[in-house]
Amino acid sequence: MKKVLKALLILILVVLVAVGGLLGWLTAVEYKPAVRETLTFRPAAEEALPALSAEGSFSVLSWNIGYAGLGAGSDFFMDGGKDSRSADKMTVSEYLAGIYGTLYGETAPDLILLQEVDIDSARTYGIDETAQLAASVGVHALNYACPFVPIPFPPMGKVNSGLYTTANTAIESAERISLPCPFSWPLRIANLKRCLLVSYLPIEGSDRQLVLVNLHLEAYDDGEGKIAQTRQLNEFLQSEYDKGNYVIAGGDFNQVFPGSLDVYPNTHPENWEPGVLTEDLLPAGWTLAYDLATPSCRLLNQPYDPSDTVNTQYYVIDGFLLSPNLVLESVETLDLGFANSDHNPVRISVSFAG
Repeated sequence: MKKVLKALLILILVVLVAVGGLLGWLTAVEYKPAVRETLTFRPAAEEALPALSAEGSFSVLSWNIGYAGLGAGSDFFMDGGKDSRSADKMTVSEYLAGIYGTLYGETAPDLILLQEVDIDSARTYGIDETAQLAASVGVHALNYACPFVPIPFPPMGKVNSGLYTTANTAIESAERISLPCPFSWPLRIANLKRCLLVSYLPIEGSDRQLVLVNLHLEAYDDGEGKIAQTRQLNEFLQSEYDKGNYVIAGGDFNQVFPGSLDVYPNTHPENWEPGVLTEDLLPAGWTLAYDLATPSCRLLNQPYDPSDTVNTQYYVIDGFLLSPNLVLESVETLDLGFANSDHNPVRISVSFAG
């Protein structure tokens, strides 16, 4: 019995030392971005691109692509499923090809905002997804960078992922603006560090700019993180509008939009539950653009099976905020059947009011 107890104590000690060593290493190499960072283009435009036209309308598409690893055949451990990555590299490549086909089909949008885009991650087999999905010019902002994510089992491993904005029109500059992180040590060290990816686009014949904000707000917090990030987002948007600029913010808010729970009631609160975007969280006079006709997201508790109405949960959490000097011509969530991502893309058509 003494030998058994001794062996058990040694095993416990080894485990504690290993866990302590891992936490120490992850703490030492933790991603700690600055409050504001100037970003470089990837790819950089090989030749001068035209400025955005001040006449007529232009289109913007936002899509959380789920790192091309969360298509119809996928579930996710944080949503009540079991997986943390795609089954194989071929699956990622197939999802990426489907995403590319949507982005650059016959009605390609003028401006593209993507979320959860990997550049060097174990879960997507090291594929640089920005290279696969780029238009003429693009910019990437990390919001998840960790050399080893130890959960679940088997571990997720290395992750380098974030927001990606790409276009065939000129982008003068871009920056990463950090958002509040609701997590403390040790959860913080291998967690996302949310941000805004802000791109400044020139407008033909105007001294104003279009400020294009790509966002992906907190998902797995207690709700306070989403609220704090939404308020900082609103303060930034209003500051740019006060300068006389045109402002569009688009992405995954991880909060259900007004009226969406009436159409897609949350019947699975025991799994992941989004926040609620209420009117008091929105800047006064701005337009919230979203589409209730088609869900923008599904719960990843199981592979997609629309015939299973009991266990299939939908949400509307993706959309846009437009400054008062912009006119919303149309908004549509493209119903792709969640074939290549757990989100459907949302597309708007916009014009300048003056």
